[in-house]
Amino acid sequence: MTSADILLLALGAVAIGAAFRVVRTSHLVRAGLWLVVTLGAVAGVYLVLAAELVAWVQVLLYVGAVVVLLLFAVMLTRAPIGASADLDRPGWAGALVGGGAALGLGALFVDGYRWQKVGLPAPGTAEALGAQLFQHWVLPFEVLSVLLLAALVGAIVVSRPET
Repeated sequence: MTSADILLLALGAVAIGAAFRVVRTSHLVRAGLWLVVTLGAVAGVYLVLAAELVAWVQVLLYVGAVVVLLLFAVMLTRAPIGASADLDRPGWAGALVGGGAALGLGALFVDGYRWQKVGLPAPGTAEALGAQLFQHWVLPFEVLSVLLLAALVGAIVVSRPET
């Protein structure tokens, strides 16, 4: 077992533990902060796997933007920040759905790969990524930017005080 394997196991354990804390805490803000830990550990996994670009996208988009947007929405709507009794629901339904999803994904992986080693593709470059992004994926990229702009304008309109 190499040091990269040990680091992957440690980061995976941190991500799973923090994700468990996200869904088990009754404090909404603490759940958002545990989500930061979870997404940061996933970014660390990407770094260990030598996918630096994906790791930085994970940090910038998910840790930097999505979690901040979540916490901003909580504070903007004046939702209760402390422990909330209405978040305590029976956990058997969630456990049943989560277990079923885990079994389904496990069966899908076993059926798809049949315990075979998968060959690695040739390493990519930033030039190849840019060529793919701006030649073949321009329209989805622009649609996403318009969607994010609309969300930003909507957040500004919602946050304005009524006069």
